[in-house]
Amino acid sequence: MIDFSLTEEQEELRSTVERFARESVAPVIGDLYERGEFPYEIVAAMGKMGLFGLPFPEEHGGMGGDYFTLCLALEELARVDSSVAITLEAGVSLGAMPVFRFGTDAQKAELLPSLVAGERLAAFGLTEPGGGSDVPGGMRTTARLDGDTWILNGSKSFITNSGTDITRFVTVTALTGDREISTIVVPNGTPGFTVGKKYSKVGWSASDTRELSFDDVRVPAANLLGERGRGYAQFLRILDEGRIAIAALSVGLAQGCVDECLRHVRERVAFGREIGRYQAIQFKIADMEVRAHTARVAYYAAAARMLAGEPFKKEASIAKLVASNAAMDNARDATQIFGGYGFMNEYAVGRFYRDAKILEVGEGTSEVQRMLIARALGLPAS
Repeated sequence: MIDFSLTEEQEELRSTVERFARESVAPVIGDLYERGEFPYEIVAAMGKMGLFGLPFPEEHGGMGGDYFTLCLALEELARVDSSVAITLEAGVSLGAMPVFRFGTDAQKAELLPSLVAGERLAAFGLTEPGGGSDVPGGMRTTARLDGDTWILNGSKSFITNSGTDITRFVTVTALTGDREISTIVVPNGTPGFTVGKKYSKVGWSASDTRELSFDDVRVPAANLLGERGRGYAQFLRILDEGRIAIAALSVGLAQGCVDECLRHVRERVAFGREIGRYQAIQFKIADMEVRAHTARVAYYAAAARMLAGEPFKKEASIAKLVASNAAMDNARDATQIFGGYGFMNEYAVGRFYRDAKILEVGEGTSEVQRMLIARALGLPAS
């Protein structure tokens, strides 16, 4: 039986992040979002709170918590803003976690402390312009070993946290042989490594997302992360974990829609009374709460299997699929309840609507999640 109750420490952490999001993020994020500015001060504050170090042991400067506790923090942040939440999620699960999972002791000692402290960020370079979900078949980036140096050529797209002033490196997946994929750490500023301009995105406007290119980029052979040829298995592990985190973020957005609607329907008057008194509105909000609750149960269950050391690939895909759908559906319904105000960026639900769609695409599309679930059920690959 899964115990869905939180420990005293987890509840304290959840409450602390909820208060931080409400008092420190909510008042400023609308302006940052509108201008497309990265929230450096908020990131620094999250670093001082220890949020970037939540799932890492104290020996690496972490908080000694676990991945589920990180998910609780992501949910509370996303109830207010997803740009901030995805910056934390990517900084931990895609930036620091590959080093922690697969790095040597020397790599961990050199790279982890500043990431865990939230002083620096790292990114994970997997997706390519012509590849999308077609990995490894669509991978074109190569890394050739020349003596004691890797020489990288290729490009990556849609890479989060890759071009901020505090980004330290990108972990790049590359072909190091015939159908052999490896992961290599490429520091920002390395000659031949070009970070493109920020994408003009529909949502997540206050997060950093860019295209990267590699033109005869040379890094030491010691920058190989983990075993050569194990890159495919490595990023599958990272993505499975990340899907639970994205599910938590999605639940936060879905619950944030409920929060905003509950406030709005008690204030908005139409046809002589508060709109929250109309059954049509009540039923819509009830459905929104059901979606958020169901998605939360799904990611709690996936995280429980992960922490218990049990297989969790299917459960992670279920959680990501259910939660991202809930976020999109709730954002649509919240915008409808707000009417014309929901179409204005100054209202949180307007941002929620813009932010929700990417949750059905990033870290594995909804179609990929259905494919993974089908294969876990023993159905043949098409």
